Amino acid sequence: MVNKKRKNKGFRLQAISDKLLPLLIAYCLLQIKKTMIAILKKELWSYFGNWSAWVIIAAFSLIATLFLFFFDNDSNIFEIGMASLQSYFVLVPWLLMFIIPALSMKTFAEEQQTGTLNWLFSQPLKVSDLVFGKFLSVWIVGILCLIPSLIYLYTVYVLGVPEGNIDLGMTFGSYIGLIILIAAFSGVGILASSLSQNQIMAYLLGVFMCFIMYFGIEQLASYKLLGGADFILQNIGFYQHFLGFTRGLIDFKDVAYFALIIGITLVLSNHFINKKEVEL
Repeated sequence: MVNKKRKNKGFRLQAISDKLLPLLIAYCLLQIKKTMIAILKKELWSYFGNWSAWVIIAAFSLIATLFLFFFDNDSNIFEIGMASLQSYFVLVPWLLMFIIPALSMKTFAEEQQTGTLNWLFSQPLKVSDLVFGKFLSVWIVGILCLIPSLIYLYTVYVLGVPEGNIDLGMTFGSYIGLIILIAAFSGVGILASSLSQNQIMAYLLGVFMCFIMYFGIEQLASYKLLGGADFILQNIGFYQHFLGFTRGLIDFKDVAYFALIIGITLVLSNHFINKKEVEL
């Protein structure tokens, strides 16, 4: 009798949560301010209006295609002989290290270089809206870079023996991991741009910071110079947390880690932009 009551209570809680979740999502969407949406639209137009986003997406897709199907390397799908996009998910983070800073370098460094940052400060908008709007624009363009890879997915799906012999769970998890990794790289790129005086410095700093967070910390931990602290150091970097997604495992700890990193980079960016506003 007690078990039945518990089950009924569990079902009720589940039903309530199922109803509340859409309402919560709708509430969060309503909280997005008009100013931030205006900034997002302006940034997206600046990317797609002058063809820069199209060129970056095309270059990203071309390089990935050459490595996956034409160049003689460890990522070549034909040489691997398996119906899997695993080599793509290994390759893409390295491409993103250079692509995302190229997108984010203009967010604040260009504004300061051209003098439009002063004009933005004179407008009735919060710096936090400015930072988050620009972050969303970089993240969205970064995600769009992945869209052409659906052609690779279809190709591998058809070439499988038998047709469709591909681990879709692992593939789906890897795509989720890439979307989250793009957000983390975007946050780092925005931070680099907020620290820099010009676009070249913002790009170089962004590439360096993304490299350190993804590979540098992981490589340093692999030398095992710090004893037990190597495990802690390893988990500070992006690589280990992204690795779980490539295995098809969507762990809350990994999601929470990336959410924390994104939050830290945006808060720091907000701080440095506020500091520039005082200086200017």
